[in-house]
Amino acid sequence: MNSLKAGGILMLLASVTHIAIIFGGADWYRFFGAGEEMALMQESGSYYPAVLTGFIALVLAIWSLYAFSGAGLMRRLPFIKPALATIAVILLARGFLGIPVVLFSDNPYFAELGSNLAFIIVSSIICLAIGLCYGFGAYQLYRSKSQGA
Repeated sequence: MNSLKAGGILMLLASVTHIAIIFGGADWYRFFGAGEEMALMQESGSYYPAVLTGFIALVLAIWSLYAFSGAGLMRRLPFIKPALATIAVILLARGFLGIPVVLFSDNPYFAELGSNLAFIIVSSIICLAIGLCYGFGAYQLYRSKSQGA
């Protein structure tokens, strides 16, 4: 399950990056595509950006644990097969739909992201790569009779 191990490592890096964003401040929120509103909230002392970004980091860390569990690197977590498949679908959807949504939506946040097209392209490629790792790993688990449900 090398694909799940790779996906788990990449997901853990994404989680750590989100934690670094909290400590990096407003410029980090801007650079990593959180938007000007989040950056301004952080600058004004609001806890909302840190709480939201911390929650995202927590979710990504849990997702990395599922990859490591599916790869056999730790104890088996509940609902491993559907969890990995769901994570793969979410990441692949973000990867495939990120660029079109930014380009064709009239939402002000997406318009702002469109001004930083390099970020949305790079983040979409990253999501596609990690999503493929999770998807391939989930497929291998579903094909394996010894893994159970």
